[in-house]
Amino acid sequence: MSRELFIGLMSGTSIDGVDCSIVTFEANRVEVISTYFEKCPRELRENILSICQGSEVSLKFLGETDIALGKLFASVVNKQLEETKINPKAITAIGSHGQTVWHQPSGNYPFTMQIGDPNVICQQTGITTVAGFRQKDVANGGQGAPLAPLFHKEFFHRSDFNRAIINIGGIANITILPREGVCSAYDIGPGNVLMDYWSHKNLGIRYDKNGEWAATGECNRELLQEMLKETYLKQPPPKSTGRELFNGLWLEGIISRFNRHLRTEDVQATLSVFTSQCIADAINNSAKDTEVYICGGGAYNSCLMNNLKTSVEKRTIMTTSALGIEPDWVEAATFAWLAKKTIKSEKLETAPFTGAASPCILGGIYHSD
Repeated sequence: MSRELFIGLMSGTSIDGVDCSIVTFEANRVEVISTYFEKCPRELRENILSICQGSEVSLKFLGETDIALGKLFASVVNKQLEETKINPKAITAIGSHGQTVWHQPSGNYPFTMQIGDPNVICQQTGITTVAGFRQKDVANGGQGAPLAPLFHKEFFHRSDFNRAIINIGGIANITILPREGVCSAYDIGPGNVLMDYWSHKNLGIRYDKNGEWAATGECNRELLQEMLKETYLKQPPPKSTGRELFNGLWLEGIISRFNRHLRTEDVQATLSVFTSQCIADAINNSAKDTEVYICGGGAYNSCLMNNLKTSVEKRTIMTTSALGIEPDWVEAATFAWLAKKTIKSEKLETAPFTGAASPCILGGIYHSD
C-alpha cells in the first residue's frame, strides 16, 4: 500500500518567502520527504507589507495581491513536484497557511485574514487544497493562533520528559508539553519581525544573517526597559499577536521618546536582547524543568540564540533537529498534517492553545476537478 503524501505551504510573519514540504504521516511518525523554498518577489512582498501595516488599500489592490500570492504558492508546488518527479495525483491534499495580513481575534467582530487564494492553488496544481484553518478557530471562539502546538503535541510529546517547543518566526510562540497534565501554548511576542524591520530600514537587507549586525552593537538598557513595558507581554494566555502590534510604528514610537542619538547597531543589539528576554521569560515562567527545543528561522540567528542561552535558567537549549525535523520545516509540516486531519474530518481540540469553545474540524476544502 502506497503512502499518503501531503504538502504543507507556509508563508510566515517575516514574509521572506514560501516554504513547501512534502510530508507523510504513519504510525504517529512524521517524515519530511522533500523541501523547497522560494523567495517572495520584492514587489509582491512590499505589497503584502503595505496591507499588513494597516495602510489604506483599495479592494482591487487587496484582491490582486491575494491572487498574485495564490499563483506564487501554486508555482512553488509545481516546481517542487517537477523537481522530485512526483505526480500531482500522488498528493492527497495541500495544506496552505496563506499569508496573514491582519489578525484581530477579539472585539465585537473578531477575525483573522490570510491571503493567497486557495482556489488558485487548487486550480493551478490540480490538487485538493485545504485552507482557512485560523478563520475556523476564530469562528469557534478561539484566538486563531497558535496552531503549531497541535502538531508539537502530536509528534513531540513524551510521557517521560517535560518539553517546551519554541517557534521563532516573525512572532515567537511557546508550546508547553508536560509529561503529565494539560498541554498549553501562546504567542510570546516578537520573534524576528522587529529585527527584520530594522535591518531592512538601515541596511536594505531582509534580515540580519546569523545576527552578525546585532553582534557589532551594544544593548541599550534604557531602551530595553521601554520595550519591556509593552502591556501584551504581561497579558495571561491564551493570547496571540502579530504585525498589527509589533511593527515599525511600534519600534519607532519607542525610539522617538529618546532625546539622545542611538547607534543603529545598538538598536539592533537591543532588539536581539529584547526578543531573547521575552522568550526566556516565557520559558522561565511557564516551562520550568523542561527540555527546550527551538524551531523557526530564529534558530539560525547565533546572536539571538546566545542571548537566549544566557537568559534561561540552567537549561540546555537544542533545536528540533534533535527530534527529527529541521527547524525551518516544522511549520510547513504542521499545515500538511492539518490538511490531513481536515480531509479525514477529524476534530481537533484547540482550546488549551487558542481558547476555542469546542473541538472542531479546522479549515475548508477546495476540491480539485
